[in-house]
Amino acid sequence: MAEHRSMQRAALLDAARTLLSEGGTEALTFPALAERTGLARSSVYEYFRSRAAVVEELCAVDFPVWAAEVAAAMAAAHGPEAKVEAYVRKQLELVGDRRHRAVVAISASELDAGARERIRQAHGELVAMIVEALGELGHDRPRLAAMLVQGVVDAAVRRIEAGVAKEPGTVADAAVEMVLRGVRG
Repeated sequence: MAEHRSMQRAALLDAARTLLSEGGTEALTFPALAERTGLARSSVYEYFRSRAAVVEELCAVDFPVWAAEVAAAMAAAHGPEAKVEAYVRKQLELVGDRRHRAVVAISASELDAGARERIRQAHGELVAMIVEALGELGHDRPRLAAMLVQGVVDAAVRRIEAGVAKEPGTVADAAVEMVLRGVRG
């Protein structure tokens, strides 16, 4: 029974990723989840009490995987400047990943304050990944610099998601160039 519930929960999360990827947070509804998984709508409520709970769990499951991919890209890079570039590029590469929609959905106003705080903490852990590299580059306030780098990444993510650029690689290249010029000081 526990295995069946675990499989159903995983199917619901996968369906939620697809819905978020295809139509954003508006597409994530319990009727849509039920339709995608073949469950009765009332059964979806047995697993999640609200859309916010679905988003919160997606973030809890997917954010660490996403962060691990960024960390692995940075670990494979040699030197602090290359680590900063890997940090930016990997995040922008992940924009097309269905898991990213869940992370983007964290700004949904329906999340309670506790959920938003847990998600902010996870985001802070991501930013903390480049603090050391920025310190090695000589920044006297590497935490502030890391937050500014993340601001560039966030702006590039919005451009890519909005479809403004025909080639996401162009946005990534511009973001990397801007960040690297800034961190070289």
